[in-house]
Amino acid sequence: MKLEKLIIENFRGYQGRTEIILDDLTALIGRNDVGKTTVLDALGVFFGHKLCKYDISDKCVYAEENDDVKIGCVFSGVPENLVIDATSETTLNDEYLLNDDGLLELHKIFRKGRGTGAIHAYCSHPSVRDAKGILLKKNDELKAIAERLAIEVEDRRSNVVLRQAIYREKGELRLTLQYISLAKEDGKTIWEQIQTYLPHFALFRADRPSTDEESEVQDPMKAAVVNALNEIESDLNEIKVKVKEKALAVATNTISHLNDIDSDLAQQLQPEFKAEPKWDSIFKLSLVGDDGIYINKRGSGVRRLVLISFFKAEAERIKNENSGRGVIYAIEEPETSQHPNNQRLLLEAFSELSSLENCQVVLTTHVPALAGQLPLESIRHISRNESSELVVAQSSNSVYDVIAKDLGVLPDSRVQVFLCVEGPNDVNFFKGMSTILIRDGVDVPDLNNDPRVVLLPLGGSTLKDWVNSHYLKHTGRPEVHIYDRDTEQPPKYLQTRDTVNGRDDDSIAFLTSKREAENYLHVDAIKDAFQLDMELEIDAQTDIPSLLVDLTPYKESNVKKKLNTRAVARMSYAHLQEVDVNGEVLEWFNAISSRLT
Repeated sequence: MKLEKLIIENFRGYQGRTEIILDDLTALIGRNDVGKTTVLDALGVFFGHKLCKYDISDKCVYAEENDDVKIGCVFSGVPENLVIDATSETTLNDEYLLNDDGLLELHKIFRKGRGTGAIHAYCSHPSVRDAKGILLKKNDELKAIAERLAIEVEDRRSNVVLRQAIYREKGELRLTLQYISLAKEDGKTIWEQIQTYLPHFALFRADRPSTDEESEVQDPMKAAVVNALNEIESDLNEIKVKVKEKALAVATNTISHLNDIDSDLAQQLQPEFKAEPKWDSIFKLSLVGDDGIYINKRGSGVRRLVLISFFKAEAERIKNENSGRGVIYAIEEPETSQHPNNQRLLLEAFSELSSLENCQVVLTTHVPALAGQLPLESIRHISRNESSELVVAQSSNSVYDVIAKDLGVLPDSRVQVFLCVEGPNDVNFFKGMSTILIRDGVDVPDLNNDPRVVLLPLGGSTLKDWVNSHYLKHTGRPEVHIYDRDTEQPPKYLQTRDTVNGRDDDSIAFLTSKREAENYLHVDAIKDAFQLDMELEIDAQTDIPSLLVDLTPYKESNVKKKLNTRAVARMSYAHLQEVDVNGEVLEWFNAISSRLT
């Protein structure tokens, strides 16, 4: 199941109903104390995270006395079937538990802001007499309705069969959007089933916690244990069933003997397990140095470096051993205590992790350096309007402008040349190629560090790209455009190239002679990057990403990213000379150099 939307109502600073659309990577941006952490805590409350205990003081101070506090999550990818008992299966659709969009919308509701919170489905549900609320009725009550309506069913013991027969008999169900409690009877059973499909929620806070309980969660190894348990959930369920069977046999035998002594008392007793086993509390895992100091006792910067490695390891693990159950990583201010280089590595790790199936990342930040590197589509801006109400704005040009000014993400006045390419993978290609050419003694601009050159993906990719494009692109600075030829005839960017070359502002544009940038990579670098021990037939027009999708476990988006990072890093000048006999790549770099002063 994938989390599509978070809904907050009367929780802390969020009065009324606030909706936040969540993508694979979602970045909550805003000033200090504006409500970013509240969003993460709301998620924690919904998923029952131990760091996020709801308290009556969490109710918005501006809410009315009788107002409820609601935290809702909307999910796609719901399970096809749910097992109610040994003989009955049903679906969320058949039970009318999906909303108008066909999604599962669950709300944890705190009546008048009190209590522990009860789960409700907000769904398009029957409101006609005899069909309304029957999910919460016992078997005897359902049989009574069936008898009154003269309905015959094959299995009167099955609540599912009885409900479906009642729905069919009533015909017009008058479906209306309403909250349906999942607190008892089959509603409770369905909620218990749904819980086994919910994504695991892992929360990482910015500050070092002050209690022992929280320090276990701060250690990323705790999340590793939980993820491992999720993968062997079926094995654990078998163990649980066997333990229950053995224990219930002993309890039943005890009651049988009690019946010989006091039959009235024996008839009042029945064995029942009060709680499910908490497997994650059994296993403790941490990292300890040679000096005997545990990682959660080290400095915050060191812990965050371990966190980077953890994210990278998780990316590899989930990619190779996809358990099917989703994971949501919520990270508060990942830039805390980190050098700018480590901030970049963190963001790369988050991006790689979020690109995997069944994995989402939600982070908060207010630091310009990190905000500037975020993909535009991931940004959610939290601010207060003129009435001091919290509002969450999605991606748009006006939002980017506000964020840029709000956080101080400013264009660099030292820019002399724009290198305009098609997308972020091309940016990685040129940055990586610059690094290996300089390493091998070739005189080219350093595209990773030279502030005079800005790499600008067409249409923008990150907030910093948008700022540079919005504020600088029309200031008369020369541009070097490089477009893939691809396979279209005529090439897609042919007219664009000719238009740029027709300017009188010293701009220049190129079309690759090969299919795309990846075709300028040496086959040995590609094989090394993907650890392939086989012959690859590659020429100037080979669709290399599609070829590797068939040979590796990666999706095309991940293949392209690895080609333009890992494979480029394994290149050399000798490799480039062998694969680029016409010297196109050096011609592109020379076009940049000649426009620098």
